[in-house]
Amino acid sequence: MAMLDRTARSVLLGELLSGMALTLRYMFRPKVTLNYPYEKGALSPRFRGEHALRRYPNGEERCIACKLCEAICPALAITIEAEPRADGSRRTTRYDIDMTKCIYCGYCQEACPVDAIVEGPNFEFAAETREELFYNKDKLMANGDRWEQEIAQNIALDAPYR
Repeated sequence: MAMLDRTARSVLLGELLSGMALTLRYMFRPKVTLNYPYEKGALSPRFRGEHALRRYPNGEERCIACKLCEAICPALAITIEAEPRADGSRRTTRYDIDMTKCIYCGYCQEACPVDAIVEGPNFEFAAETREELFYNKDKLMANGDRWEQEIAQNIALDAPYR
C-alpha cells in the first residue's frame, strides 16, 4: 500500500502543486523587503551604534572625567586623560575610542553618571582604513552634535526602564 501511495504522489506531482500553491499565496501578500539605501527600517531606542559625546544645552561638554567608562570597558577600547580646570572642575583633555576593539556592549553608556558617552542611532559608519576607526574627542563631540536630537529622544524613551 505504501508503494502505491508513493507512486501516485510522484506521478501526480503533489509536492510541486503544494509548492506552487504556497508561492501563489505569498505572491499577493504585502512585501516585507526594504529597498535599503532609500528605505530604512525602524531602530529601537536602545540601538547601539556609533559612539558620541554629548554636551549640556549651554554648550559645555558633559564628560566629568570620572573614567568609569574606561574602567568598565571589557575590550579596553577607551582611553581618557584629564586635568583640573581653573574653576576646580575636571574635564577631559583626551578621550579616545578604538572602534576596531569596541564590542558595542553598551557598558560605557550605562556606567556614565551624566549621560556623556552614548551609543547613537548611526549604523552607517564604514571606513576604508583602520585609522578612520580611531575616534578622538573632536570626532566624538561632532557625532554628539550631529545626532543630539535623536539621542535625547532615545534617552527619554528609555528613561522608564532605567
